[in-house]
Amino acid sequence: MKRVNNERRERRLRYQWSVLFAEDSSQTVSEGLMVDISSGGLAFRCDAGDHCPRIGQKIVTHFSIPSSEVYDSSSMMSFTRAGHVLRVEIINPFLRHIAVQFDEPLPVEPVKKAESESESHAPSVSE
Repeated sequence: MKRVNNERRERRLRYQWSVLFAEDSSQTVSEGLMVDISSGGLAFRCDAGDHCPRIGQKIVTHFSIPSSEVYDSSSMMSFTRAGHVLRVEIINPFLRHIAVQFDEPLPVEPVKKAESESESHAPSVSE
């Protein structure tokens, strides 16, 4: 897979959790696996089927991120964000990597949440 050199305004939280997405609330909802997230967007992987997003497509995403210093699934903040697909990368014939920019940023920076957690429980962060 070709790596794109992105100049980021904010570090991203590398985090694997379910993300739900659809073209709008009346469309079929599909599921992907979040790869990383910042306040301005997220990246996820999904099947390369009929419901895989296309570059430029508007989508609505629903996802959760850790909300406290205790890193567990019972302590999560959930968000629904509309946005558009910036990039679609082919991982293999069956899997795609999708980059989405939110229309409205999250009220928190996920990586700052992770840095406040203890090192033994925090997810990794990347530039």
